[in-house]
Amino acid sequence: MRNRPIPGSSGIVRTMSLLGDPVLHAPCEPVTDFGPSLARLVEDMYATMYEARGVGLAANQIGVPSRVFVFDCPDDEDVRHLGHVVNPVLVEADGITVRGAEGCLSLPGLEAGTPRYDHAVVEGVTMTGEPVRIDGTGFFARCLQHECDHLEGRVYTDRLTGLRRARVLRAARRASWARRG
Repeated sequence: MRNRPIPGSSGIVRTMSLLGDPVLHAPCEPVTDFGPSLARLVEDMYATMYEARGVGLAANQIGVPSRVFVFDCPDDEDVRHLGHVVNPVLVEADGITVRGAEGCLSLPGLEAGTPRYDHAVVEGVTMTGEPVRIDGTGFFARCLQHECDHLEGRVYTDRLTGLRRARVLRAARRASWARRG
């Protein structure tokens, strides 16, 4: 996927960072500039997420090491949650731990049973600096935890162990999109 405009949208679809790209494996920097460039970044993130048919996207997944993520994700009751968070902090992750199928736009076509809490709360601000608190359960809680992990320089495979981890990493090495070198 290359950077390109989407007809009828102000967003640009950006190139996706893939597993192994250093930007995915380093903590992101806090956002300090809440100007037009941040608004453009959020628009581009939505355009890229929708083009890739994802439910969430962190800024480092498009090569920008900033603490921002967007989401358009259902919970387990099919309630749609749409928004973005700048400088998010995962303030709660609790409830039962559920091992569920988890994928990632930076590992296209792969997924693995990944343990996540069934409830999560994220606090941060919007692109205009307004405080926001997002409370999620079920699949949406998984999404919130997944995106917060990205901003800390982690991908879901970092939460896997044993055979499950070995299998998905082997599949990633063999994938057509894998970085060779």
